[in-house]
Amino acid sequence: MAKKEYGGDALQLGLVQLQQAMVSSGERAVIVLEGRDAAGKDGTIKAITEHLSVRSTRVVALPKPSDRERTQWYFQRYVAHLPAAGELVIFNRSWYNRAGVEVVNGFSTPEEQAQFLKDVPGFERMLVESGIRLVKLWLDISKDEQAERLKERETDPLKALKRSPLDEVAQAKWDEYTKARDTMLAATHSDVAPWTCVRANGKKKAHKAAIQYLLRTLGTADAEKHVEAPDATVLFEYEIDAISDGRLHK
Repeated sequence: MAKKEYGGDALQLGLVQLQQAMVSSGERAVIVLEGRDAAGKDGTIKAITEHLSVRSTRVVALPKPSDRERTQWYFQRYVAHLPAAGELVIFNRSWYNRAGVEVVNGFSTPEEQAQFLKDVPGFERMLVESGIRLVKLWLDISKDEQAERLKERETDPLKALKRSPLDEVAQAKWDEYTKARDTMLAATHSDVAPWTCVRANGKKKAHKAAIQYLLRTLGTADAEKHVEAPDATVLFEYEIDAISDGRLHK
């Protein structure tokens, strides 16, 4: 399956070699994977990690915070999962919950949300300046595509574990999620920690583009010579015009 869906042997081998180099050098990397419900985060993670070492790769998908965690510094429980030398950590949703799910569903106050948008650029700068390689991917899908995928979750018993109470409001609150996305991307995109957007209606193309981007971004200096650039119609660095020109779904 990997050979056909995720870009072929060369890209999968490239990921393995990338991890070998990271383990040898002690480099640390974090991938923040965000997107709407049913945007394909789980599938993208599977495509990236299929042949990687479980010892050096960690996927972090935190549940809702406990009563004790709610009293902590907001970033505290995420910091506990940051990588040690040679490790790759993938956050399947991350601290950006505060700028998306919490905003739309009222799980935090407007004051907490505003403070987050103010604090996160500095927090991410600290991560990068500490030596962590930080990649932020936003998976973007259309409203119709989301509706189809959510329907599949309801009817396919093999996808039962993907269902969430939030699925029920994803379509009804589409416009609210769009507004939250636009605010989040604009406020937290920076030279130090830029957002990269992936048009994910086509799963195979999205997986291939994401892997190509990771290899070229986290790989050695000559990786760009050996790895084809991602399709620019599928993957692109965020810019404000992407909201109005149709590259990001409204």
